Amino acid sequence: MGDSIRNGTHSKKALLADPQLFEAQFEELVTELVERDLTDPALADALSRLREVLVYNSPGGKRNRGLSVIGSLRELLPPSQLTQEVVQRALLVGWCIELLQAFFLVADDIMDASVTRRGQPCWYKKDGIGLDAINDSFLLEGSIYRLLRRHCRDQPYYVHLLELFTETSFQTELGQALDLMTAPPGQIDLNRFTMERYKAIVKYKTAFYSFYLPVAAAMYIAGIKSEEEHNNAKHILLEMGEFFQIQDDYLDCYGDPAVTGKIGTDIQDNKCSWLVVKALEIMTPEQRAELEACYGRHDDASVEKVKALYNTLQMPTLYRRYEDESYQRLQKLIATHAQNLPHAVFLNFANKIYKRNK
Repeated sequence: MGDSIRNGTHSKKALLADPQLFEAQFEELVTELVERDLTDPALADALSRLREVLVYNSPGGKRNRGLSVIGSLRELLPPSQLTQEVVQRALLVGWCIELLQAFFLVADDIMDASVTRRGQPCWYKKDGIGLDAINDSFLLEGSIYRLLRRHCRDQPYYVHLLELFTETSFQTELGQALDLMTAPPGQIDLNRFTMERYKAIVKYKTAFYSFYLPVAAAMYIAGIKSEEEHNNAKHILLEMGEFFQIQDDYLDCYGDPAVTGKIGTDIQDNKCSWLVVKALEIMTPEQRAELEACYGRHDDASVEKVKALYNTLQMPTLYRRYEDESYQRLQKLIATHAQNLPHAVFLNFANKIYKRNK
């Protein structure tokens, strides 16, 4: 992945690597939304709230989604076309994806009754916030379209980006609906936990916005709008997204909270997780009875029994096997579907997620 802006400029920005450029843009983006977009003095309190929401919920995290826009664009365009203006716009679109993620997570944490996110209390858990966080999530979503309008309105790909963001948001919301319906609070029904349902949730709730969205955005910025090429990219990226979520489910149970920044609660929350779906496929009727008695319960003893059951079924070994098989599958998909697209677009992504521990 290219590191600096290669456009012959000698400005200080030209010497910064993409992650530094990306972070540097955040303050500018907040100032723009809060001070330069809507300037009605009557909105002062609301805009002050918007600043607080942005600053608390957008920084942090690994930034893989946001940085993947500029990372992919560097593989799609020759250095001569990567002017400072083009790079800045790609970084801005990357931030729009981070804002979309923040919008989803603020709302998701309320629905899941989560406690921590990225090593700090969830936004709705902060004193004085509570369910007002619902409107704050809308503010995060609205900010995306203010920024796209201000920066991309005169670009030939503007409508493509708008459609991409609205379509991806709707797909993610449908995925969340499937997730909530599959595991309603207080209703434990393991018959709903099938691999088919699990894969549908993952595809719609995670894979589209985390994997297809950043690469598709870069493709549109690069002038690639052919449906065939976008479908080719989608084949590869949805496979990657499925693996990413399975890995996330695994880390929820087996990851170190000090490393992941969150305390796993999938067992207590009755989540349709890869671990429980896979376990259900291979366990004995006696083990299933024990799982039914303990899954979705909040007491420590029940949670520990589920974890012991996972260990008896050798879930870490099954996961490692799945990880290797998924990587092999991905290599084949890249060979088949990325004939006209640089393989590095997909390999850069893959190298960030395979074998990760947070």
